[in-house]
Amino acid sequence: MSSARRRKGIREVAAAAGVSVGTVSNVLNSPDIVAVDTRKRVELAMQELGFVRNGLARQLREGRGSTVGAVVLDIGNPFFTEVARGIEDRLAEAGCLLTLCSTDQRPEREARYVQMLEEQGVRGMLVTPGRRDFESLLAVHRRGVPVVLLDCPSPTEELSSVSIDDFRGGELAAAHLVSQGHRRILFLNGPTQVMQCAARSRGAHRAVQEAGLDPSLHLFEVALSRADTDSAEHTLMQILALPERPTAIMCVSDMVALGVMRCLRKQGVKVPDDIAVVGYDDVPFAAELATSLTTVRQPTYELGHAAAGILLTEANHAVPTRHQQLVYQPELIVRESA
Repeated sequence: MSSARRRKGIREVAAAAGVSVGTVSNVLNSPDIVAVDTRKRVELAMQELGFVRNGLARQLREGRGSTVGAVVLDIGNPFFTEVARGIEDRLAEAGCLLTLCSTDQRPEREARYVQMLEEQGVRGMLVTPGRRDFESLLAVHRRGVPVVLLDCPSPTEELSSVSIDDFRGGELAAAHLVSQGHRRILFLNGPTQVMQCAARSRGAHRAVQEAGLDPSLHLFEVALSRADTDSAEHTLMQILALPERPTAIMCVSDMVALGVMRCLRKQGVKVPDDIAVVGYDDVPFAAELATSLTTVRQPTYELGHAAAGILLTEANHAVPTRHQQLVYQPELIVRESA
């Protein structure tokens, strides 16, 4: 039974078609140089034997794979879903496949996925790091596997990166709330070790300062252990029990904002009359909520598409190319929630 399931190789195809192994190889790699009748005979033998080309063996011979790994923080977040779509479309143009890994913001999972992808011989990696230690990624890059930082600026000229100006995004969100007269702003941030979260926090503080206000008095930051809907709802439920409620909530992501809106609805709090809410990302559902969400838009598809393009360029050059640091600008989208 195991013999019947064994993959047929080109030797079996050659024997069935009555040609040499070299002829079968030519049919696979350079079909135009094979006589039409011979090619048809080989193709028929492949069909009858159920021959499937061994892509891994071919990759080993050529010294590079056709798979690219992408390691992101949370594929359950629609932001990364759209980023992945951009990556996949660009890779498809080059005949490459995408292996997508979600770390759930856990450094140990990130390290394991990076190691596994390198062992699998991927053509390169796109990585959204969940920590500020880049030594392991630099080591992979120095061993000849191209690495491009995704949604994260590079701290070194050795690694290319495609990111969005998160400092500016945080500044836009907070400045909008301040301009609406809010002086008790709650910022529900994500884990502070994540660079994007830290940058948005700095931007929010700068906006409050630029308005002539003291951030320590008017901006209250709470770092969620996980920047997701359930964590946001649970945390906000506790904050609403305090004597003095915020008049506005700035959220590190639209998923956090969704948890906030759900919590406020359950508590009978009107948005934006009682508490204003600003999200971050502009994921597809943001405009479709009962109270449409004011948010900071990020060019997510473009982010993924551009990062994949840079990675392919680096992977296709034996001599390292000049590393790129591409930064997109966010945009404030004002809707009903603030």
